[in-house]
Amino acid sequence: MSRKPEERIAELETLAHQLGATIRYEKGDFEGGFCILKDQKIILVNKKLIPNRKASVLALALAELGLDSVFIKPALREFIEDEVAKAVRSAQTG
Repeated sequence: MSRKPEERIAELETLAHQLGATIRYEKGDFEGGFCILKDQKIILVNKKLIPNRKASVLALALAELGLDSVFIKPALREFIEDEVAKAVRSAQTG
């Protein structure tokens, strides 16, 4: 069953908090990603992105953060893995 982007974002946000990451939605000339700032794990997301892109940015940042230490619902894990695979394909063709 396909989930609405907003529901997927909520699941991804919950996962980020379980992993000790802070999510910040900001305006700017970027899409977003994961970074460490003064020992804080931060996921930055452009607040002007459409919900599908926000979910994608969150998924990619979470994958970069590492997901081996936490249980993730199979459907959510599959979404994250699919987004990573898309990003890899895009990087290889771009």
